[in-house]
Parts: sequence; structure tokens; C-alpha cells
Amino acid sequence: MSELSRSRYAAERADRGPRTPSSALAARLARLGLAIALGLFSGIGFSGIGVSSLEATELAQVLSAPVELARKAAPALGVHVVDVATGESVYEFEADEARILASNTKLFTTATALDTLGPGYFFETNVMMRGRLHGDVLEGDLAVIGGGDPNISGRHFEGDSLAVMREWAVELEKLGVRRVAGDVYLVNGLFEPPQVHPDWPKNQLNRWYEAPVDALSFNDNSVLVRVWPGRLGGQPARVELIPDLPIFEVRNTAKTTNSSKQHKVIIDRVNGSNILTVSGSVFRHAAPVESWVAVADPLLYFGAALHKAFSEAGVELTGRMLVTSTLPVSEWQWAAGYRTDLMTTAEIINKRSQNFFAESLLKLMGAKLCGEGSWESGRRVVSEFLTEVGIEPGSYSLSDGSGMSRGNRFSPRQVTQLLTYMYFHPRGRDFLLTLPYSGELGLKWEKRLADEPYRGNVFAKTGSLTGVSTLSGYAKAESGKIYAFSILCNRSRSNWQARKAQDAIVRALIDHG
Repeated sequence: MSELSRSRYAAERADRGPRTPSSALAARLARLGLAIALGLFSGIGFSGIGVSSLEATELAQVLSAPVELARKAAPALGVHVVDVATGESVYEFEADEARILASNTKLFTTATALDTLGPGYFFETNVMMRGRLHGDVLEGDLAVIGGGDPNISGRHFEGDSLAVMREWAVELEKLGVRRVAGDVYLVNGLFEPPQVHPDWPKNQLNRWYEAPVDALSFNDNSVLVRVWPGRLGGQPARVELIPDLPIFEVRNTAKTTNSSKQHKVIIDRVNGSNILTVSGSVFRHAAPVESWVAVADPLLYFGAALHKAFSEAGVELTGRMLVTSTLPVSEWQWAAGYRTDLMTTAEIINKRSQNFFAESLLKLMGAKLCGEGSWESGRRVVSEFLTEVGIEPGSYSLSDGSGMSRGNRFSPRQVTQLLTYMYFHPRGRDFLLTLPYSGELGLKWEKRLADEPYRGNVFAKTGSLTGVSTLSGYAKAESGKIYAFSILCNRSRSNWQARKAQDAIVRALIDHG
């Protein structure tokens, strides 16, 4: 991959600044400061605390006991541990056997993006207008050009999913537009179909973690369904949608119950439709039950949200919502836009393990570097990068960008090879900062390895599917040494037991490494 293709994005960036809220920036800066203070990574200036480490052979013996626990929990186990400074393998167990990665796949997606696009890359969504202004009426059309940004949601705006679109309407008002007489073109040609990966389980397509992927997306392409109990037993449960858009139909048969033992609410969607179903019983003293449900049609969802946001902001859209792959040829004027930096997206992918974000990023890399926003092209970009890492083509299997597919198979040695490569990479610090760390507040890691001396000394990505539990990342031992590790548990009898064994391996590594 040429340096020209890697660097052209800097030259192509527009002067328009990102619309990142100051609160989000402050939160990111706080995380950066903490990571730097922890001093885990090369170039950040860590120093060991002087505790002696065991020799490699002794360390291997210490690690063998928790590895045996992991093997009992998951018979198809692979483990590899590397001293990052020397590149020496200090422990390996079936380290060259390919295993299902689950969400450890996201390490490969985000590392490739940081290498090829760079942390300074911005997703950009633009609102264009054409026609003439007659009074406060635009006698013409609008167009929203999708840039593959998965961040157009309430995630960065205190839950206000319409905030970005409402701001677009405000920008139009500043131009004197209060009504658009023409149509709205939703331009989504950056990404190729299908919107749903063919490997994903068909019985889970309504779940948020299998949300469809499109170049124009809104609210993670999912709707939040919240079910409240009635005041008295026997009364219908109350259903709230966030955002509440007219494209949805709710079929609610759920009842309020006086018994906590009968509390069971089922939230689903009729396949291929916008019919949301709610059934079961909700205990009348219970907190509301919430579930994110993937939508059937991302463009219909986007258009309905745009119409509602503009209406709330005082701009009337009177025409049709038209989906098109290319912008109609005409004299268009830029009206508004939204930009999100790659680091924000990569943090959500690795810290929140958000599949939709990972798949959007994979397709984006295909579009920007191969000219086709497809899963196939995205995989090609990752494969080219892995060749640079030293991982031979044909020695692994890559299917998607998130790990939802069971077709993602790498060996533990290949995972640590990636981690070691990124440790010395110019974007290595950025890569580290996207990873969740032990004891990190607000994540599942908040209570995992959160006691001393482990708290803050493990930066790692989890992965979980039925029968699969994975953990790969970096650990700083009490000696000050940094290790890259990968623990891939397949055919797991109990993912909970597998996670306990993974933690035991990491604890032993920090205590004695």
C-alpha cells in the first residue's frame, strides 16, 4: 500500500472543524491523561518499580497452572505471551492453532485503520442544497451525502439522538430557509450492499449487535424500546420508543404483574418489518425494561429522523425522501455538515465493543483505499496491512470487522504478532488508548482485575460468542516489563469459567513476569 494512498487524506481534509461536543472532548482528554499517567506504553515514559521477574522457564511454569484451568473450561485453547521489548516468547500453548476470535477481531480492524487512515481521519457527512430562495422557501432540493459515519446519534449528545440533524436545520435557518419545497436525496453510494453480513446468525438479526450497515446511518441503526409497568396488576404495560418515529408500529400484549417471579418481558421485531412486539409480564415495582432493536431499513429510519428533527427546529420538509447512490448532477451548495474523528470511533469499537461501528469502519477502509465500500474490499485492506505485520496470507481467516462471524480465525501467535507490531508503530500510543483497561469506570472492566496491582496495568480486548471467550492485549508486570498476550478459549463449556481462568493467567503474568 503506497505512502500516497495513506497520506492523501490529510491533503483532502476540509477546513470545516469537527462538531465534537466539548464534554466529549473533555472526557477523552481525561482518558488520555490517565493512560499517560499509567505509563504502560513505549514512548509514554513508564518505569518499572524494581521487582525482579522470573526467568522465562520459571515464568512458564507459573503460568501453566492457570492455563490448565483455562483448558478445563475450554478444551480448544490457545495461549501466547511475548516480552514486547525483546520479542521473546515466554509462554505458548497451542499458539499456532487458529481459533475463533470473536470481538478480538476488532483489534485487527482498528489497528489497520490507524495505520492506513491515521488517527486524524474524519468521517464527514454533508448537507447540500440547490435551487433558489424565494422568501424563506427553498424552491429546490436538499441532499445528505453519507460518509459512513456511525456516530450520528445521541451517544455524544447526552442521549439526544436528533441533536446532529437539528443542528443541520439550524444552519439552514441561518441561510434563510424555513421550508424546502423540493425533495431530499439520501446519498448512500459510498457503501455497497448487502447491509447485513451473510455469516451473521439469522435468528439474531433484530439485535443491536447485528444492526445493518449503510453509508447513511442514524442512532446505531437501532431503536431503544423501553417498557414501563402499569400502576396496577393486570394493566397493560406502557411502551416508549426512543426516538419515537411514525415508521414504527408497536404490538404490545405485555401486562403488569403483582409478582416479581412472573417478571419477564420479551421485546422483538417482526423480521423484515418495522413492527415492534412486546409481550410477557412486567413487575409493577420494577424499573423499566430496555432493549435496543436493530431497524429493518436504515435509510427509511434516517429519513424519518431527519423529518422529525427539522420539524422540531422549525424547518418544513414538504417533498419526498429519495434514496440514491450518487448525487444528481447539478449546481449544489454546501449548507451544513458533521464530522467525527477516527479516534472517537476506534475507542467506541474497542472499549464498547460496538459491532456496528467496526463494520462501518471496515467498509469505509474498503471505500477509501480500494474504491469499493464492501466487506470484501475492507478485508483486502486489512490483509495488505497484515502482510506488512508479517502475518502470511492464507494462514488465517477474516470474514468481518467486528468478530460477529465465526469465520474470523487467527492463532494466538498471530494476535501477539499484531500487538507487538503496534507497540512499536508510530500510531501505537493511539492504538493503546482505544483499548479498555482494567478497572476502567463505566465499562465491564470496572470490576475486572480492578484490585492492586492489576488495576490500570492491563489494556486488553475481550471477545464473546456462544462457546467462545477471548482476551488479548498488553499487561505491565510488577517488574515493569510489558507483555503482549492472547488467550483464545474455544469450545468453552462455561464462558464465565473461561474468563476467570483468563484473569488468573494475567494475574500470574503481572505478579511474576
